[in-house]
Order: sequence, then structure tokens, then C-alpha cells
Amino acid sequence: MSTSITGWLTNPVNWSGPDGIPAQTLAHLELSGMALAIALVIGVPVGLLIGHTGRGAFLVGGLANALRALPTLGVLMIAVLLITPHIASDLAFTIPSLIVLVLLAVPPILTNTYAGVFAVDAAAVDAARGMGWRGRDILLRVQLPCALPLILSGIRAAALQIIATATVAAYVSLGGLGRFLIDGLAQSDYAQMAGGAILVAALALAVELLLLGLARLLVSPGLTRRVSRRTSPPAVPASATATATAQ
Repeated sequence: MSTSITGWLTNPVNWSGPDGIPAQTLAHLELSGMALAIALVIGVPVGLLIGHTGRGAFLVGGLANALRALPTLGVLMIAVLLITPHIASDLAFTIPSLIVLVLLAVPPILTNTYAGVFAVDAAAVDAARGMGWRGRDILLRVQLPCALPLILSGIRAAALQIIATATVAAYVSLGGLGRFLIDGLAQSDYAQMAGGAILVAALALAVELLLLGLARLLVSPGLTRRVSRRTSPPAVPASATATATAQ
């Protein structure tokens, strides 16, 4: 089995043409990127607003849990049945897929953004308010930077869920790496199915590493407890250590 999977992955035929691995990977990334962008536009502002004002906080947990409980494939099929009769282009299948992926991605982004802003030390907020800063300045210059690690963690979780779930788009004749899973199942080509699963996992891992690197660039070292060499305490001279031991 492993030999056939390796053979499928290394077959040049599978790496060329509009149905090849590069083209399907690009289609997978395109759909995932659009879904993540829409989820960010929804989840981050709402999370910032709720975390800053405290209004509607009781809805965050319930809404997030409700969205997580939705059956992905079932929602996709319902969306397709409702939308496709009114749209004649390829958007008839793209829009339902985006709806499903956005519903999946909003909860981790929304909850982490809210939790990150809400958890900011009240003393820092009071100090900023004492300096004459207004609500918007406090949110953007104090709460948002402090909440950034949690926000990025939520974005990373959402991105991984989107990449893993975007395979369902193949059920409605869209492209992406899920195409190899669906086609492999239809043709009883288990090497193709396993190869497609490996490609999805590899893509998710690559995106995870990319977002981790981005987080290291954007987040202050103090917030991630990373101590640079410049801030390390000076080394204690050996003579001083020996003197202290003798005393």
C-alpha cells in the first residue's frame, strides 16, 4: 500500500494539467483564503467590540458552541439547494462552500479575540485612561496589542479547520485537494485517496508553520515570554560566587 501511495505522489502525470496536484492545491488555498478573510472581517471586529465594551459577552460562548455543532456536510447541501436555483455560474457552488467554511472559522476567531481583549490587565487600561486616552485609543494601542497572541492563536485554529474541511467542496463539483479523495473513492483508487489525505495534512502543517512564524514577528517578545539575550541578567563572576560560598 505504501508503495502505491508513493507511486501516486511521484507520478509526473499527477503533477501536471488542470487537475494536477499544483492546480488543486492552488484551488484549495484560494477557497480557504477567501473563507478565512471573510471570517476575519466578521470575527475580529465583533470580538474586539464585545471584549472592549463587555456588551453581548454572554452570547459569545453560546453562539460559538452552536456554530461548532452544525453538521458541515448537511449545511453545505442545504446551502446548495437554496442557492443554486438562483445563480447560473460557478458561484452557485462556491458561495455555499464559503458559507460553510466561514461558519466553521468564525467561532475560534470570535472567542479568542473576545477573550484576549477581556483578559487585558485592568491596571493597564486604567493607566491609559488616566493619560487621557479615549476608548478607541485604549482598544487599538493597549488592548489589541496585548490580546494579539490569543487572536493569532484563534486565527491559526480557524485556518487549520478551514483547510481540513475545505475538502467537502469536492462534493459539489468544486476543485481542491478534496477532489482526490472524492475521485479516489468513486474509482476505488485508495492510493489516490491516501495521497490526497497526505497532501491536505502537509498543506495544513505548512500553513501552521507559516502562521507561527508570523506570530513571532508580530507579537512582542514580552507577551510570549521570549527573553532576548539583550535582556538576560548579567553573568555572575566566578570570583563573586566563590566568595559568597565561602561566607
